[in-house]
Amino acid sequence: MGKAKVNDCCVPKGSKIPIFLLEKGEEYQLALFAKAVGHPIRVQILKLLIKRNACVCGEIVDELPLAQSTVSQHLKVLKDSGLVQGRIDGPRICYCIDPAVLKHFKRLVANL
Repeated sequence: MGKAKVNDCCVPKGSKIPIFLLEKGEEYQLALFAKAVGHPIRVQILKLLIKRNACVCGEIVDELPLAQSTVSQHLKVLKDSGLVQGRIDGPRICYCIDPAVLKHFKRLVANL
């Protein structure tokens, strides 16, 4: 299981902030992001995905001292926030950061 190249990542080139985020106010958006990064494991997952700058499949579980099902639950929270995207690759799901959403999150935090 190797990591995919950046060009093969699940986030389309020129990704945009998802509509579900833009339909809500900035306070709602920031609260959603805060919930997503409100657990140390989810912060670790984000750091791993940012560092790799590519889709990551099974390696996430290999990097953490947790069962695959627990890692999947954390990835779901991150996906629900829009920070992480998933792409089905055969029997696996590859995950990567959505750079547009990450940039938006950073802007919201900077404006506190």
